Amino acid sequence: MKPKKNKEMAVKASSRSISATEALVVHLICGLGLAVAFWVAHNVHFINLTTHPSHTLRLICVFECPIVILLYSRYRKDRERCSYLKAVGRGLLGLPAGALVNTLGAIALGAPAGIQYLPKTINWSLVMSLFTIVPAASVFGSSWMDWQRIFACTKAIDPVDYMICIPAHGVIIGAWFGAFPMPLDWERPWQEWPICVSYGAIAGYLVAMVASFGFILVRQHVKGD
Repeated sequence: MKPKKNKEMAVKASSRSISATEALVVHLICGLGLAVAFWVAHNVHFINLTTHPSHTLRLICVFECPIVILLYSRYRKDRERCSYLKAVGRGLLGLPAGALVNTLGAIALGAPAGIQYLPKTINWSLVMSLFTIVPAASVFGSSWMDWQRIFACTKAIDPVDYMICIPAHGVIIGAWFGAFPMPLDWERPWQEWPICVSYGAIAGYLVAMVASFGFILVRQHVKGD
């Protein structure tokens, strides 16, 4: 048990402490960025996720990307060796890398692979990467132990871990449930790829951010922080 505890203490020592209030502010800013992207899409470009999914997803990525990277880079784990700018760079590199993983995963699970679907798939994958991979890339960098702990073992140690782990899983679960109506013979425009999957992912992200804040509150209450 001692080596395990020592590892957890080392992770905590290298990270920036964060209160439940600060975690709430981060989630609210991320949610606000999402709301602004939808507002601009609807009121400036006169489009939405159903009529123009590729363009709308691109707008979400444009508005949300700087918010997520700049916010989560403040909570980088290896602060002694990693500057803020380096953490920002890690987040920027994580965006296309995560998009590639999401693209391959979606196609493997049955997403259409035709050339006419390519722009939609790329923009959807960028948004998925932004919600799942980018925060972890900014905070953890190339620390395989932390990536494995968060995504394979789902073991959160501190509030920042909850802020990364729960929303990332929420996005994936939401996208999974959002894909259920696609093969049904309802002939609705929102059943096309990747509209319902995107709605499910965004809903899962928002619900998971609320759940993340709840877990942080409970953790700090139990530990008396």
